[in-house]
Amino acid sequence: MLDRTSAEETQRHAFQADVIEGLSKARKTLPSRWLYDDRGSEIFEEITAVEDYYPTRTETAILREHAGDMASFCGERATVIEYGAGASVKTEILLGALRSPELYVPVDIAGDFLKASARRIGETFPDLAVRPVVADFTGDFELPDDLPEDGRRTGFFPGSTIGNLDRHETVSFLERMREHVGGDGRAVIGADLKKDIPTLLRAYDDSEGVTAAFDLNILTRINRELDGDVPVERFVHEARWNEESSAVEMHLRSLDDRTVTIAGRSFSFAAGETIHTESSRKYSVDGFGELAAACGWQVSEVWTDEARRFAEFGLVART
Repeated sequence: MLDRTSAEETQRHAFQADVIEGLSKARKTLPSRWLYDDRGSEIFEEITAVEDYYPTRTETAILREHAGDMASFCGERATVIEYGAGASVKTEILLGALRSPELYVPVDIAGDFLKASARRIGETFPDLAVRPVVADFTGDFELPDDLPEDGRRTGFFPGSTIGNLDRHETVSFLERMREHVGGDGRAVIGADLKKDIPTLLRAYDDSEGVTAAFDLNILTRINRELDGDVPVERFVHEARWNEESSAVEMHLRSLDDRTVTIAGRSFSFAAGETIHTESSRKYSVDGFGELAAACGWQVSEVWTDEARRFAEFGLVART
């Protein structure tokens, strides 16, 4: 296992490589995972409380209503592996319902934020072992070597974050999770469902401007970590609907022509040119089931709200 200093340096190099590659493209992009530094993670938690952003409160209500059924689905003495753990607030609902859980393994790219969340979970559940892993869950990473042998492993991936992954990334992630939990494993995955476009766009460009601050924070991060000189105030946040990919896209649009320097490299922007920072895909229940089946899973349970705005999928590993 890498020590913390080595892990942080590895992450910085990966961040720099992705930024240079993404901004060198004809259509500039940045991987959405880099939105979640410690400050980005804090702002995202603010987003979850915004009135226009329905997914968090809808999913939280689903988890609270069906926590007992989910606990039965996961089984006794479970090891819970959470991908992109963030503040782990919704995780407390699941952990609180489980019968004698053995271990909680939160995985997140924001190390300091993860450490604080893991400490809070440990204080809330003093009989539960907590083993945080600082890693990008969209790539290969090592789980702790000494995971319990008894009890079933459950992958937990709430928050509709699966919608931020493209098709290739989603397949790789579901297959990796299947490998992590083993042949008797389970998964509980949250996914936002298709609905009217105005509701979707308001959720990703809220009237309070919190999502805009979240999106723009990646430019601040570039300036801080990669010696950039990007004038953050000369970019604005936009949300767009992409019908072909069934996704809300987040973009940062340059207000004028300019050239910026990042990590010693120059990048030119035309007025109106954008950086595509995130896609949030919306699923149908059947469509998600077909995708999961192609990755070694079977949908066993679907928990949803009355308006069917959001769904929590209970997956069983297929042998």
